[in-house]
Amino acid sequence: MGQTTRATRLRIYVGERDTWHGGGLAQAIVRAARAHGLAGATVLQGIEGFGAHSRIHVLHPFSLSNDLPLLIEIVDLPERISGFLPVVDQMLAGGLVTSEPVEVILWPGLDAQDGKRAARGIPRIPPAG
Repeated sequence: MGQTTRATRLRIYVGERDTWHGGGLAQAIVRAARAHGLAGATVLQGIEGFGAHSRIHVLHPFSLSNDLPLLIEIVDLPERISGFLPVVDQMLAGGLVTSEPVEVILWPGLDAQDGKRAARGIPRIPPAG
């Protein structure tokens, strides 16, 4: 089994049509997370969902313009997530943001440069102890 540590998972729920300064909001949040040195971010696309307005958003195979739900997940140390929340607050006009403690399990991977085993995934999170 890999090395475990405690972290926080931040989930940000937005729509495909949500924008930030002329571009996609989800992409802007991922880039902001990277600029703030967070461990990583992933955007997941839903196939159906509804939010505060109770309007159902669903994938239509022949539609050129959907507004499907997107979920941005970011995992890092609790203090790093807390430090990033003001950035998220500036970018969101509304929506849902959740934060929860998680246990991260790191498996050592092979470092491409020197061939030694190195932790991949969230290298900046120190082990619990």
